[in-house]
Order: sequence, then C-alpha cells, then structure tokens
Amino acid sequence: MKISEYKKCTLCHRACGVNRYEKTGFCNMPADIYVTRAAAHYWEEPPISGTNGSGTVFFAGCSLGCIFCQNRDISRGISGQQVSIDQIANIMLSLEKDGVHNINFVTPTHYAPSIKLAVKEARDRGLKIPVVYNTGTYDSVETIKALKGTVNIYLPDLKYYRNETSKKYSGAENYVNKAREAIAEMYNQVGNPVLDENGIMLSGVIVRILLLPGHLAEAKLSLKYLVDTYGDKIYVSLMNQYTPMPDMPTPLNRKVTCSEYNELVEYANKLGLNNGFIQEYGTAEESFIPKFDLTGVNLCF
Repeated sequence: MKISEYKKCTLCHRACGVNRYEKTGFCNMPADIYVTRAAAHYWEEPPISGTNGSGTVFFAGCSLGCIFCQNRDISRGISGQQVSIDQIANIMLSLEKDGVHNINFVTPTHYAPSIKLAVKEARDRGLKIPVVYNTGTYDSVETIKALKGTVNIYLPDLKYYRNETSKKYSGAENYVNKAREAIAEMYNQVGNPVLDENGIMLSGVIVRILLLPGHLAEAKLSLKYLVDTYGDKIYVSLMNQYTPMPDMPTPLNRKVTCSEYNELVEYANKLGLNNGFIQEYGTAEESFIPKFDLTGVNLCF
C-alpha cells in the first residue's frame, strides 16, 4: 500500500512536492521508514519521563536541518533500520510492556502519515499509553490537523523569534510564523494540560525553548510570546542543554553560560510563568545524546 501524502510530499514547509517513492526531498528520506533507536528515555520533562521513562522512537532524517543539531548522526539522511508500519506498532507495544509512560516519536514530521497508521494499529491491538509528538515544529498545519485523535501530547520546539536567525541557522526564513501556527493547531486539538495522580501528562502541550549561546534576547521574546498567547494553558520548558558541535560559528561554538540561563529563568519569573520547567546548569553533556545503535528496533514477534 502506498501512502498518498508521500507521492507529492508537503508534510513540512519545505513543500518539496517530490514523490518519495522515487526520490528524496529536503529531509533526505524516502517513503520507507527508518528508525535508529527505540527505548526508554529518562531526560525529558518530568511529566513525560516520570520514573519509568518515555518510550522514545527516533527516526532518521529531518525536515529542518539546523546547523547545530546534536542528533546529526541520524538527521542528515538515511541511517538506522528500515521498518514497516506493523513493526512500529510492535515497537510501541513492546515499550508499553516495559512500563514506559508514553510513546515519544522524535523528529516525526516526514513520517506523520505512517505514524498515524501505526498508532491506529497499536491501539487496535491494545495500546493504552499516550502518544507524544516531539517535533522541531516545521510541520505544515495540514500535517498537524491530520494527526487529530492520534497524538495526545505535543512537544514542539519554538526555536527562534526572528526569521533572520531561522534562515541563518536552519535555512528556514518563514519558520517563526509557521511554527506559531502549528503550535496553535496543536493546542486547539489537545487543550489544557491533563496530568494523572502521579504527575504524568496524559494530554496537552509543552513548548520547548532551547537557549542558544548569544541569543538570550531572542529566547526572552519567544518566552514572552508564549506567555502572552497561552498563559498557563500550556507548559514551557526552558532548556540550557545546548551542546556545541564541531566547527560551529561564533557564538554557537560554546555552551550557554550560567548567567545567560539564570537571566532567562529570572525573566520567566518576572512574566509570572507558572507552568514551566527549568534544567540544572551543566546539562550540556554528551550523555544527553543517546546512542543511535538500533536499540529496541530489532524485535521478533
């Protein structure tokens, strides 16, 4: 069965329009699904990871292509192992059996139609835990709309406030408005956050702001936009874990300083942010980048 969305792909705002059964577009991925890791992950926000971990499924390829990507080993093109929709459903059920709190699809945009089919199959076979859509937020609104009823928790980035910056670092000069439109649709679908008695999220939106070195003012403006627009109707996660990759230009060639991050946190307090998460300083460690070694991908059923 061929999925129609891959025949003229416009799942992200690159809108390549290519037939991914014949060639690849910006994401460098065909219609075939490639997974590099599927395992419990313990370093997401507390309502996502909890005590048992989040069942992360990492896909190869990416529709955004940030120059500073810490997952560049898998985001630049084909890597990992090819899997079927049925195998993704198997992976989901296996992770649930292991006790994870949710299924967390990482960099999912270019495989959104396959994810929708896999989740339906898994739920038909008994999957009960929530599904998390963990994205860099260059998804088209149509892509997000098609996921209504499939995704319980949206975990989008709001990477930039200025299109000049998004163009410079991600080659996406229209990122800001497009990401905001996608986040608005996410909130329209799942509404205010719902947590269980143990503080584990069942539905809702957590928007991430990764503080880039030398870009404190921009992070503040993004934070203010979210607070002004949503108040406490969403969670906001302020991240200091930026890890400089080799050959980065200034100022991306260094970690975020303690004073930069503290100033962002103080600003969040000044704005009256209640539903927020912060990280301890010193989280920019290589250990936060998992090994993409096919863990959990080779399952026999």
